[in-house]
Amino acid sequence: MKAHVSDYLEVMQYVYYDACMKCSADVLDLRDLETIKSRVEQEGLSFLTITLPRFCKAFERSLTNGCIDSACFSGFKTIKHGAIPAFLQGMLSHLFDSRTGEVISYEPPFDRNNSNEGLAIGDASTIVEAVRQVCRVFSKIQLPCTSERTRKALDSFCDIEQDLQHFTPSGSDISDFLEVSDTLWGNLVGDFSLDQVTPKHGPGATADRISGNQKYVWRRWHDRLEPYFPLVHNGYPLGIDEHSEELEIVTIVPETDEQPVRVITVPKTLRSPRVIAIEPVCMQFVQQGIRSFLYERIESYWLTRKRINFRDQSINQRKAITASRTGRFATIDLSEASDRVPWLLAKEMFRLNPVLQGAIEACRSTRAHLPDGRIIDPLLKFASMGSALCFPVEAMYFYTIIVLALLKSSNLSCTPRNIFKVSREVYVYGDDLIVPSANADAVVENLQKYNCKVNADKSFWTGKFRESCGIDAYAGYEVTPTYVRQPPPNNRQQHGALISWTASANLFYMKGYWRTAQFLLSKVERYLGSLPYTRLTSPVLGRYSFLGYESAERWNSELQRLEVRGWKPSPVYRSDELDGWAAGMKCFQRLDGNASLGTYYTQDGWFALNSALEKGRSFEEPSPSDPLHLQRSALHGAVTLKRRWALAH
Repeated sequence: MKAHVSDYLEVMQYVYYDACMKCSADVLDLRDLETIKSRVEQEGLSFLTITLPRFCKAFERSLTNGCIDSACFSGFKTIKHGAIPAFLQGMLSHLFDSRTGEVISYEPPFDRNNSNEGLAIGDASTIVEAVRQVCRVFSKIQLPCTSERTRKALDSFCDIEQDLQHFTPSGSDISDFLEVSDTLWGNLVGDFSLDQVTPKHGPGATADRISGNQKYVWRRWHDRLEPYFPLVHNGYPLGIDEHSEELEIVTIVPETDEQPVRVITVPKTLRSPRVIAIEPVCMQFVQQGIRSFLYERIESYWLTRKRINFRDQSINQRKAITASRTGRFATIDLSEASDRVPWLLAKEMFRLNPVLQGAIEACRSTRAHLPDGRIIDPLLKFASMGSALCFPVEAMYFYTIIVLALLKSSNLSCTPRNIFKVSREVYVYGDDLIVPSANADAVVENLQKYNCKVNADKSFWTGKFRESCGIDAYAGYEVTPTYVRQPPPNNRQQHGALISWTASANLFYMKGYWRTAQFLLSKVERYLGSLPYTRLTSPVLGRYSFLGYESAERWNSELQRLEVRGWKPSPVYRSDELDGWAAGMKCFQRLDGNASLGTYYTQDGWFALNSALEKGRSFEEPSPSDPLHLQRSALHGAVTLKRRWALAH
């Protein structure tokens, strides 16, 4: 890590210069760079990855409160005879009054009837974006946390379970929740039947450490699944010979011998890792099928359509930008969201259809095994991240609580018409919630009543700042920073880092951070040679250009197109043969469109892979059209670069 410090400081230097150049006001202060360098020498990379993001949180909270509180900027001196921090004072002095610390009032957003309006607020938003970019460029670098921080994350996982033991909502709170839940979800789940679910494998890891094609060869099947999803008909087709080799190797596991979820930590930020509970393969298989049913139903149901979303973040993102200008909506973020949904109440959302409730309970793991050997038995949360049902069920839970709060705030009875009325200004995407600002306090209070923990650092309903689903906005302008997510590449074999740095460089270029983009690309080209100029959707690594040209190097007479030669991301395959009934079942699922198609290797695969890496996603499966899918499988999360001729656009 020490070898990379100079690279990190160079990136920070170019980011700072580019950020200052974008601001119309003179904000450059070389003392800021001196502070960064000296603090990194004293504190190490934690200054860039932990301290500066903490500074940014205090900055955002000051924008929201309308006044800067120097006490929040611990570790940073304030200017003499003033209220703002000395660090980045060139930028902050254009947003806050240097003497009083109050937010400076700017002109309203642009009005078509007056071309002079909107310029000041636009300049202010540029400075807000500059501060956030400087402070957050390394906030999501994927490096392992210290053992102490990892231990604290696991202790927190256990502490939440202890909290759930003492979670005892009052009788009236339970009655209110059930009344809204029954009215909201009764018709959605009322006609559910098991033939509407087709189990399928997901792209992720499993507690059994089984991956690829071997997921189709069943070795363990939980007895709890049999009444709802029998092995024969779900794991294997009905026509399988009862004396076949495939069935002979299967063990039907009683509940007492079920494998617990395997709890692991994965990089999130250096401040704390993300805790994930990996499910056994048979549980994940069934969960994926029920998840697909819930996704389709909830996204098309008249009370939740375009209000709860699972596959389209753009709705929340647009609302966040609008809300930062109008102040009409609040953006609420929840901490430890999935781990705080109690099974006690989550299961009641499905009580009007005992078959669906029983099916969900059958594929819900009840124990967890932590890396340090601790066993949690039983689990009181519905499920942690890692369960395929975590995302839809938590969204239903939060939506129910929000609707309940809005009905009470409006003094309305619980009827479908009233639920429809109050939910028109509610938007839920996982733990990213958008509600009317006027009702934000009531919603937050109700969320906390039902065991949810509101993240005060990332929730906003006053001021001009909002954030939701990866979009940060100030006064109607997007101020989302670009992140450097991987350490700098050291050689040509570090394909993930090369791809990530190219992706970050192009994102910086599109924002006008051209010095930064050139530096990142120079590090990549040191190992890959000159990259061609390409468009956003090209499947090869390349440079983006506002000039709109591509490096077309040859004409493909067979395909009648111009092509460029470049480095194309490709999956890393391993030999993974599948035959017999298992192979047949995989083919049946693919024909039905139910195969696990967690792939980014399409015609515009580089663009999709680029986006996947930027969002920290993983990938496993080869292309669904891979003719050799029964002979090989792609290594989970692995990618390689190969020189290929491909479209430049």
